[in-house]
Amino acid sequence: MDWIKRNLFFLIGGLVALGLMGWAGWYLYSKVNENTSVREQLTAAYSELDRLNREKPHPGNRTVDNIKLAKDQQQQVKDLMAKARDYFKPIVAIPETEKVGGQEFTAALRRTIDQLQKRATNFSVILPPNYSFSFEAQKPKVTFASGSLEPLSQQLGEVKTLAEILFDAKINSLDNIRRVRISADDSSGPTTDYIEKRPVTNELAVLVPYEVTFRCFSQELADALAGLASSPHGLIVKTINVEPGAATTSTDPSLASSATAAPVFIPNPRLPAAEAESQAMFARRYGIGAGGRGAAGRYGPGGGGAGGVPLREPGAPPPPVYAPPVMAAPQPGQPAKGGLQTVLDEKQLKVTLALDIVKLLPQK
Repeated sequence: MDWIKRNLFFLIGGLVALGLMGWAGWYLYSKVNENTSVREQLTAAYSELDRLNREKPHPGNRTVDNIKLAKDQQQQVKDLMAKARDYFKPIVAIPETEKVGGQEFTAALRRTIDQLQKRATNFSVILPPNYSFSFEAQKPKVTFASGSLEPLSQQLGEVKTLAEILFDAKINSLDNIRRVRISADDSSGPTTDYIEKRPVTNELAVLVPYEVTFRCFSQELADALAGLASSPHGLIVKTINVEPGAATTSTDPSLASSATAAPVFIPNPRLPAAEAESQAMFARRYGIGAGGRGAAGRYGPGGGGAGGVPLREPGAPPPPVYAPPVMAAPQPGQPAKGGLQTVLDEKQLKVTLALDIVKLLPQK
């Protein structure tokens, strides 16, 4: 105890030094571990940098900052997407109101169908009898399934847009326009009005499928495709199926001979009276459909035989029989002589188009 009393300060200093040395050892050990962890991170960063330096494109250096260039290009893509929205304008719903009522939609539906039927008549496009443009199930209704009026009004606007493009192309006839079922009322409609597909949604838009079937010639088909391609509403043709169309020539059994039946001219009942009379005068002049009807026939006096030639009176001598000249067979190696060669003998086509209407989602 005397030694402690004499060396008290020395003892206290030694204990403090010993504590400081223990703390320094612990601190050194912790920092060694931290240094090891930092070294591993630095090694991984160097490895990643080395990997990026070998990548193509290169991330850049002091003179070329490819990362900034990538961000600039990303902004350019966003600007192009904003400009592209001008080519995917939404189709206006019918009726164009925020809240659609049942009676309001019924009136708009009937008015739109009547407008399309008149437009088809003006462009000489044949429609199925009393065609409702895929809204046969909704046409007689006044009340509709809950939550279906807004989608139906949107579909009505889309169907009207498609029909007008086809009418402007002057197709010969429209067989049907098929759409997606979106209402419980669609279960009672004819199957020819619907397709068994569903809309597809991705990160940018909703793709709504449609299918149209019509008959035309190649020029009208080209005009229809051009109209779809130039539309500002984002109409994308997915598939096209073309096959020979059935003949549409009408025949009258009373005009048929023992071998074949002669074609009969039937005026379009939807045409105005003046235009129908003009067609009738054309038929009387050239004898279209007049075979055997004569003055009491379909188009009044001046009927007569086919082709405008009057029928032969009873007892009159038979007309001279035309004897075609005998053509000598061409010698081998000599080209055959004759009339003009038929270059194009086009037949009517039946076309089925499967297409999508692109409806962009709102920008975030």
